[in-house]
Amino acid sequence: MASLRNAKPRLKNYFKENYIPQVCEALLCGILVTCPEDPLRYLEGMIMVIIKSGLQNLLWDMCIAPSMKPNIRRLSETYLEQLFELDDQLMTPELMIKACSFYTGHLVKTHFCTWRDVACTNENVALAEKMNRAVRCYNFRLQKSVFHHWHSYMEDQKEKLKNTLLRIQQIIYCHKLSIILTKWRNTARLKSKKKEDELILKHELQLKKWKNRLTLKRAAAEESNFPEQSSSEGSLVHETLKCDISLLPERAILQIFFYLSLKDVIICGQVNHAWMLMTQLNSLWNAIDFSTVKNVIPDKYILSTLQRWRLNVLHLNFRGCLLRPKTFRSVSHCRNLQELNVSDCPTFTDEAMRHISEGCPGVLYLNLSNTTITNRTMRLLPRHFHNLQNLSLAYCRRFTDKGLQYLNLGNGCHKLIYLDLSGCTQISVKGFRHIANSCTGITHLTINDMPTLTDNCVKALVEKCSRITSLVFTGAPHISDCTFKALSTCKLRKIRFEGNKRVTDASFKYIDKNYPNLSHIYMADCKGITDSSLRSLSPLRQLTVLNLANCVRIGDMGLKQFLDGPASIRIRELNLSNCVQLSDASVMKLSERCPNLNYLSLRNCDHLTAQGIGYIVNIFSLVSIDLSGTDISNEGLNVLSRHKKLKELSVSECYRITDVGIQVRSLRSSVREVLTLALCSDY
Repeated sequence: MASLRNAKPRLKNYFKENYIPQVCEALLCGILVTCPEDPLRYLEGMIMVIIKSGLQNLLWDMCIAPSMKPNIRRLSETYLEQLFELDDQLMTPELMIKACSFYTGHLVKTHFCTWRDVACTNENVALAEKMNRAVRCYNFRLQKSVFHHWHSYMEDQKEKLKNTLLRIQQIIYCHKLSIILTKWRNTARLKSKKKEDELILKHELQLKKWKNRLTLKRAAAEESNFPEQSSSEGSLVHETLKCDISLLPERAILQIFFYLSLKDVIICGQVNHAWMLMTQLNSLWNAIDFSTVKNVIPDKYILSTLQRWRLNVLHLNFRGCLLRPKTFRSVSHCRNLQELNVSDCPTFTDEAMRHISEGCPGVLYLNLSNTTITNRTMRLLPRHFHNLQNLSLAYCRRFTDKGLQYLNLGNGCHKLIYLDLSGCTQISVKGFRHIANSCTGITHLTINDMPTLTDNCVKALVEKCSRITSLVFTGAPHISDCTFKALSTCKLRKIRFEGNKRVTDASFKYIDKNYPNLSHIYMADCKGITDSSLRSLSPLRQLTVLNLANCVRIGDMGLKQFLDGPASIRIRELNLSNCVQLSDASVMKLSERCPNLNYLSLRNCDHLTAQGIGYIVNIFSLVSIDLSGTDISNEGLNVLSRHKKLKELSVSECYRITDVGIQVRSLRSSVREVLTLALCSDY
């Protein structure tokens, strides 16, 4: 029979499915045990028996008679499969090679282990000796390394000690030099000051002498004829040359020219060569104000001035100047520019701003109020002005919320600390949210004349701008108490609200709890404020300025409760104009509780009498007081004349004051600076 080991899988499956090995086993067992005379007939009969009984019921001894069945085990399926070579595990040449290889490897391993045991026994002694030598060598190297580190450490310590001694000697030497230089500097300053004083005194004497001569020359010129007048003018010019201010120190010259406008400086530079040199001092051109000569100076002179002093200019003011775009672009040559004011310039455009931003990256203060800038300019600010600190966009109505989003480009405007958005009614809540994302470092915020400003705008702004310390909201009628609640995350020091009817006493309760460091409060013309608000302000220990003008619901009781608190100790300025319910009791309390009060306004407080005026004299720190529209009379003025520090007094619209009261000598000597008497009918 040919081997089925290399047969196709289909053939092998056929053998197994049709029980070919089991049939052969049964027939072979029957022939071997029975040994029939005619094997073919026997096989034929047995095959018919197997067909009748079925292949599923086939047994190995089915073809053997019951009496002849031997007591032996049948051939197993494994043996039959091996006979027919259906078993893949039958011994093959490959398996023989593997078995031989395994046996050879095992034999080699056994012999190697035996040799290793014998060889290791001989090498242990040599290895131990080598280990001892290695330990001694390692210890020697370790000692050598430790000694080397110790030697290096000692050398470093010696070097440090040496350097310390040298440093001490240098310090002692520098200290001696400092003492010598200090004494020399003091001596030099005394001599220099003495020399300057002598020089100034000399020039003053020359100036006085020149004035006297000038007076005499003019008197003589009036009496002489025309030729004599010409000769006197010639001699006068000769005399003027003797008074030369160019001989003054540079500091004195600068101080003189700082008081002059740009036009006057230019005129002085045209007098003579010496005066021209004085007007060309570098420090004189650090700040140039073109707004004072905006109607007389031509563009070409501005161009030449900026070109000449481009490296010295630090501050430029073009407020209200009607200039050509080329003139504005010339500002880009001033590389060291720090402050630029182009407010109220109708010809200032985005293109001019582009040139300036590329040429002047160091600008710190930028005023673009009331100009025609658009979103293009807003895109330039964060890209070029990385150190911008002050920005004014007041009344610029052509940029949108998208322009405010541009402020977050690049590094953003996170160094911005002052922002003015007055009159920008086009900004919505989304725009304020963009400001909060890009200008997180704002500390001073001014928003005036903005009727579209709401509480939601403020909430969106303070979400990320928690550093705000100064806040100005005037002309924002829709701001309410919710704004103060939103501002509780900020550490406010100054707040200013004017003309708001929605702010009530609830806002001042937030002030008491959340703003302990508040120092300035301006809440003028807020009709919703009552005495309860003043009671909430009394714990503010840092409060120095309080303005409650036109808050008509405030009375004596509220002011008394405010002054009973610690806030009255540090208060320096108090404005209670048009608080018509206040009387003499409030003034008496002020004299008792306000030792540092300097400025007081009681304008149009009708209930104030002569007795209250007497209490004002007891406020010894008072410098300025406004009593306009009150019932003060000559007797009151006479009482105020006893105040020693009073410098400014306003008594406008006080109809009971007459000439007699004004002529009081003591009052004239007391009020040294300003006395306002407007609309006093009897005066």
